[in-house]
Amino acid sequence: MDAFQQHMIDSYRAVRLGEAPPPLPGRYDLAVIRDLRERRRFDAVIAGRPARRRWRTALRGLLHRPRRSGPPPGPSGA
Repeated sequence: MDAFQQHMIDSYRAVRLGEAPPPLPGRYDLAVIRDLRERRRFDAVIAGRPARRRWRTALRGLLHRPRRSGPPPGPSGA
């Protein structure tokens, strides 16, 4: 049974009992993701780590490395 089938059964039950229907599946997914992110940040602060990871800074460092001049490294036996 998938989420929509379960939702249909729960909606039918709510109508028969005179209750409010349940929210649609996936309606609060973004809110849950935001809450999880905030919880991870909070746990990081409590543990003494930086609350945010600097992904852009790390990616920028990888993409914009200074180029070395001279021959590429290789076996030095000539």
